[in-house]
Parts: sequence; structure tokens; C-alpha cells
Amino acid sequence: MLNRLLSGDLPRSRVLAMVLLLIFAGLALAPFLFPGVKALNVAAKVLIFVVLVASFDLLLGYTGIVSFAHTMFFGIGAYGVAIASGRLGPGWGALALGLGAALLVSLLLSLAIGLFSLRVRAIFFAMITLAVAAAFQTLASQLSDWTGGEDGLTFKMPEWLSPSFEPFENEIFGILIDGRIISYYLLFAVAVVLVLMLLRIVNSPFGRVLQAIRENEFRAEAIGYRVVVYRTTSSVLSALFACVAGAMLAVWLRYNGPDTSLSFEIMMDCLLIVVIGGMGTIYGAVIGSVVFLIAQSYLQDLLRMASEASASLPWLAALLSPDRWLLWLGLLFVLSVYYFPTGVVGRLRAAAARKP
Repeated sequence: MLNRLLSGDLPRSRVLAMVLLLIFAGLALAPFLFPGVKALNVAAKVLIFVVLVASFDLLLGYTGIVSFAHTMFFGIGAYGVAIASGRLGPGWGALALGLGAALLVSLLLSLAIGLFSLRVRAIFFAMITLAVAAAFQTLASQLSDWTGGEDGLTFKMPEWLSPSFEPFENEIFGILIDGRIISYYLLFAVAVVLVLMLLRIVNSPFGRVLQAIRENEFRAEAIGYRVVVYRTTSSVLSALFACVAGAMLAVWLRYNGPDTSLSFEIMMDCLLIVVIGGMGTIYGAVIGSVVFLIAQSYLQDLLRMASEASASLPWLAALLSPDRWLLWLGLLFVLSVYYFPTGVVGRLRAAAARKP
């Protein structure tokens, strides 16, 4: 049953299986295990980035396409929900209409980019996608009547997803269930379904062809596969999943702006997470998102505690200052690449394969 659910893509490592199980349990029980607004925000952001990074890995890790326009589709999903909910009012119909319109725009735009640009090789395609993403970000900032410009859009969600909604009078396991908790579990359910769908895609015959194209595009074309069609399909699927991730972000934040979903920094975060977790593995997106976002969210707090504890050594306290958290985050990334060149998942699977 588990083998079918995971589309035959088992962890192939006891340590990896245990880590994934702990992550799943931690995210499933996050509102009860880690009370507090910040912890819940981090857990929700992990769910969103798992979908976003896994969809990006479908392009980069499985097909070998380097694209800098991925966050554009992420922003389209967020803006679709934001604009529909802001203009039509809070309601499930507005939410569905916004998501549907965003998926349609993402489909058409990714298809156009794929058909016109995927014949271009390597770095030239990456530059084209970068230009398109930059143009779209500028357009989102200038169409203030629709997008709110630089200020973005604030909107309301359906009643069940509103923080003021409390379906139960009494607490459950010490937590009062409200619309915020319901929103979190909606994101959790959507993220699990989408990850299982991505596992099915990459382990299907279609996914095997994508990996063949990644390894040797000319040989794949020589044996009869229409490479442009497969690469374009991969680009479209990746865009649609990223669009849904953007809608998840909008549902959680009830706000969207250019810096929230279209920032180039998000694109860089996706690249870092893919490298940390391991390219060409959906599980790598899960582990990489957890490691990166926890480090990004709590590294400053840990450095603050370490700086205060080493107050007697001024040079060490200055080095551990929370203001230098980006330095330490960069150091952690360098160490992870050095010790895990194939990512955490690749290293754990290789270690398991060496055991007799």
C-alpha cells in the first residue's frame, strides 16, 4: 500500500525514512506540538515551499532546465486569489475562481515560454526566463488598480478560514481550534496531495523520459522522443504546481504584494533548498525546505542566545551577533554543499547502498 502511495519511490534508506516520518508527524501535529504564532507560520511556510521547490525540481533536477521564471508562476497564483477575493469578497467561489484563472494564465504563459524558448539551449533559456520574470514583476508593480502596486492587496478569506472563526467552545489537547488552524490543515492536505502527485509524475514513463533528456538530450531525441514536447510539458506542469503553491501562500497570509511572491530572493531560496536537499529527488525538496526555513527563522534567536552567553569574550560575542545571521547561514550552506555534494537525500541513499 505504501509502495503504491509513493509510486514505488521508497526512501531506500532507514535514516531517510525516519527523517521523513518525523517531518511528516511534526508538520501534521505542528499546531499542538509547537504552540505559538511564529512556529505555526514557519510550519505553514515549510508546506508552501515544499510544493514550490518540488515543482522547481521537476524542471531543474528531473528535466535539466534552468529557469529563473518559476517564482513568476508562484506570484500569479497568489495574485489570482488576492484579486478575486478582494474584488468579489470572501467566499469559496471567489477562491476557486481566482485559483482557476491563475492556473489558466500560468498554463498559457508557460506554454508560450516553452514553445518559443525551450529550443534555446542552456544559459540562453535561463536569461530569457529571467527577463520575462523581471518584466512581470515590473508589470505587477505598475498595474496598481488591479494588484495594489507596491503596497499589495489585503483581503479576507471565507469564514471557516478566518482567525475569528471558532467551531468548538472547548480546547482540544490544550489548543483552541480556530480558522487559523483550519487554514493550516487545509495547506497540509493540499501539500501532501501535490507531493504525492509529483511523485507519481516523476516515477511514471513520462518522468523516465524527462530523466533521459536530462542525461543526454541528443540520445533521447535520436531514439524517437520529441524532446521539445516533453520539455514544454514539464515546464507547464511545473508552472501549474508553482501556481497552486502561490495560492496557498495567499490563503495563509491573506495578503500579497510584489516582494511577497515575486521577489528574486524567493528564486534564490528555491535554488539553495534544491541543492541542500538534493536535485532530482522530491524528498530532497521536503528535507531542504525544513532545514533551510528553520535555519532562516531561528538562526537569529540561537545567535542571540550564544552572543549573550559569551558576553565575557567581546570578540566572540561580536562574531555571534544576530546581525551576522546571514554570514552564518551562508557558512551552513557552504558546509552542507561540501559534506553533502549530492544533497542530504543523495548522501543518505549512497550511504545505505554501501552497507552490505
